[in-house]
Amino acid sequence: MAVEKMALAKAINESLRRALETDPKVLIMGEDVGKLGGVFRVTDGLQKDFGESRVIDTPLAESGIVGTAIGLALRGYRPVVEIQFDGFVFPAYDQIVTQLAKMHARSLGKVKLPVVVRIPYGGGIGAVEHHSESPEALFAHVAGLKIVSPSNASDAYWMMQQAIQSDDPVIFFEPKRRYWDKSEVNTEAIPGPLHKARVVREGSDLTLVAYGPMVKLCQEVADAAAEEGRNLEVVDLRSVSPLDFDTVQASVEKTGRLVVVHEAPVFFGSGAEIAARITERCFYHLEAPVLRVGGYHAPYPPARLEEEYLPDLDRVLDAVDRSLAY
Repeated sequence: MAVEKMALAKAINESLRRALETDPKVLIMGEDVGKLGGVFRVTDGLQKDFGESRVIDTPLAESGIVGTAIGLALRGYRPVVEIQFDGFVFPAYDQIVTQLAKMHARSLGKVKLPVVVRIPYGGGIGAVEHHSESPEALFAHVAGLKIVSPSNASDAYWMMQQAIQSDDPVIFFEPKRRYWDKSEVNTEAIPGPLHKARVVREGSDLTLVAYGPMVKLCQEVADAAAEEGRNLEVVDLRSVSPLDFDTVQASVEKTGRLVVVHEAPVFFGSGAEIAARITERCFYHLEAPVLRVGGYHAPYPPARLEEEYLPDLDRVLDAVDRSLAY
């Protein structure tokens, strides 16, 4: 059994390496992904080992990167493109939404576009403007796209494999503040379904739901709540679209309470859809309204203020207290 403890960024690197080794149609494209190995070194060493025709340094042109990937996918390749930072994806938004997401339906199922768009996202690293966005809800609203986000190294490794193997386009949101968090990865495991949520901590008093960077925070919240005698369940969604409502529903039917946590603004965020669906599904099981904790409906602030913007232990615990007070 090949089990190794590695950082999340390293797990993605190893997953990309495995994909390049096993499928000659897999290509990696993006700004500085080759010689530099990416600004976070996620693609470090791949161009050296697989060549410039497989790991391609592109111009600074996100629309062109995704547009080229679409053309390559139409010719049978499986491109994995990197958007260097979350806020840089918007020049490519037109290509993603009007072409990548629609081609399968437009061709009545005849055309498949197996493109993975990697996006390092979220805050917590003290970056400048346009480097700490969480735009997942914008893409989840678009039919034809799969939206996933790992919270740990093992999921990062296996979810990347599954995303590359998918015949549908996948937007792969990588929680940049967790790039250096280490956990065990079994590279010979049999992974579960890509879009299946997972209960990462059993509990009975309240359900915390999160994905990507906020899963670790919710586990810390559960630890803090346990010191006060409260038993919280933590669910890692792993996938935002499609979303595994069944796992969330089963948890809420047990606990009677739900708090949804994400970095993105609460206003029209993915937590709103979860709250609405679970309220419909679990109306007679809920002991309190579904509460949401996230960013504010404001432009992401300068680095010196981001700790005031991002959900933290106290803000999530406050929501837990409010829910349990009903």
